[in-house]
Amino acid sequence: MNKIFFILFTFLSILAFSQTLGSKIDKNTLALGEVGVFRVTISNLQGKDVVTAPQNELLPFHFEEIKDSISKQSDLYERIIEFQVFEEGKFTIPALDFKIGGKVFHTIPYEIDVVNTAQKGDQINDIMKNKEVKLEVEDYWQLYKWYILGVLILLALIFIIYQLVKYAKRRKASPIVTTNQTLKDLENLKKKKFIENGDYRSFYVELIDISRKFITKQYKIPADVLLTDDLIDVMKLNNTISPENEKIVENIFLRGDLVKFAKTFPDKAMMEKDYEEIKNFVKRSSKDLEAEQLRTGV
Repeated sequence: MNKIFFILFTFLSILAFSQTLGSKIDKNTLALGEVGVFRVTISNLQGKDVVTAPQNELLPFHFEEIKDSISKQSDLYERIIEFQVFEEGKFTIPALDFKIGGKVFHTIPYEIDVVNTAQKGDQINDIMKNKEVKLEVEDYWQLYKWYILGVLILLALIFIIYQLVKYAKRRKASPIVTTNQTLKDLENLKKKKFIENGDYRSFYVELIDISRKFITKQYKIPADVLLTDDLIDVMKLNNTISPENEKIVENIFLRGDLVKFAKTFPDKAMMEKDYEEIKNFVKRSSKDLEAEQLRTGV
């Protein structure tokens, strides 16, 4: 008898001095976005500490916690979490750990069904009717000013790029640029030492080629496609090149044709003379163009 009494006394003592962990969920079925409440209580704390997940981090991923309040007194701990779920399906709140005075306790798991209560064909009405607002010019400016400024900046950039390209083309085609480029080509020809080596054929082929390109670009005469006789006739009819320069071009081009077909063999002095005369012709071309502008009134 005494033994039974001792066991009963021990059991009642354990119940009296042990903590009680309880949990509760208000609904096992929720509509999409509906608020559910999960409550945890611990009684008979006897001033012991409670350690668990921080606020707003207790429930699993799919549970959107919107409120997590914790209340703790010397003998009672209470935690209330309001949550929502925005996906259809079955979701589980697993057994959660609570450490009370160094000892770990677990809540029971809960399974929640989340359903979509909206029916196909349901009409969705606004709570309030749309309100018409009259906008002033200043309101439109505030709404669209960045679009307008962006368009203006884009147009300005297009205009600047167009002017730069136009200027670059005009500069590239200017008489001074053409003259300077041709003089460089002549200098490169001189460096090849065709004259010193007596290679008259290569010398005249390149000299005539440089001259034809120059006349085509500077005087707008198609010297690069015309035969020598035809080019001479066009130059005389065109009247853009001065008679002095025409004579130089005619003599050198005719001599170049004879050299090409091995009908004449100029010496170094003649080659030097023809080179210098073409070079001077290129330098004097600006005077021809100035005279043409005076004649045409451009």
